[in-house]
Amino acid sequence: MTAPHRHDMTAAALGAAARGWPVFPLAVGDKAPPRGFTDWETRATCDPDRIRAWWQRAPYNVGIATGPAGLVVIDLDIPKPGQHPPPEWDLPGIGDGADVFALLCHQSGTTPNLETLQVRTRRGGLHLYYTAPPSSHLSSTNGSLGWLIDTRAWGGLVVAPGSIVTLPDGGGRYTVQHAAAPAPLPPSLFKLLTPAPIPAKRPVHVPIAESRHSAYLRAALDREMAHLAAAQPGQRNRALFGAAAALGELIAGGALPEQPVKELLEQGGGDLGLSRGEVARTVASGLRHGARRPRHLAAA
Repeated sequence: MTAPHRHDMTAAALGAAARGWPVFPLAVGDKAPPRGFTDWETRATCDPDRIRAWWQRAPYNVGIATGPAGLVVIDLDIPKPGQHPPPEWDLPGIGDGADVFALLCHQSGTTPNLETLQVRTRRGGLHLYYTAPPSSHLSSTNGSLGWLIDTRAWGGLVVAPGSIVTLPDGGGRYTVQHAAAPAPLPPSLFKLLTPAPIPAKRPVHVPIAESRHSAYLRAALDREMAHLAAAQPGQRNRALFGAAAALGELIAGGALPEQPVKELLEQGGGDLGLSRGEVARTVASGLRHGARRPRHLAAA
């Protein structure tokens, strides 16, 4: 990469920050943070001095932390070669995420508000930038609105305009297509993105046999669940895996019952906002990992 490109990336980062959008580095030519750069949602900044220091190291791409920026970005993708719509979206006129978005707006009785900042993505998709409603805390979504539609809010990021991605599945520059100020998120979309009320949780009781290890086991269980509850965005899946692995050692050693511990972990992962499928896979993987090193406590 040339020096002018480094200057361009610094300017792009400073430009986004000047709009009040916290930014952080993405790996050169990529859409993900550099290796070892964790907790990006909390580390993202609008501080010009920190931004200049980061981008002096390399011509990083620019990530915008959408939640702290007060943004909701609708990501309308195009199909990859050979990709076809699932049956529920296999309809006349539906060829990509923009078509699905238009249909969703039509079904909700609204006209898509396209008088907003629009960014063309590296593969020809489109990012529509909207401002989040005040005091809202919408989470990012992956495909739940419709085929080839993701949304980026809390827990998510977008690649800022000016960034250049060079990945095997397609490369190119992110460019501003329509340079308007982000419009407020339409109420119809806010309604679609607002999760249904969470039903009351069923208390999970983990029975622990009375022995001289009872207090230790209860403390171990409470400690792992407390660590899990405190996990920050970007670290939650890893924290869930770690808790499952640690408790899996005790389960394999016969000190804890598997099913209620599994239910407790799954409930904890769901409380963090992880999807049901992701939670189930991570808990199962962590328990298997822990079972490789069973911890046998001495009999009372």
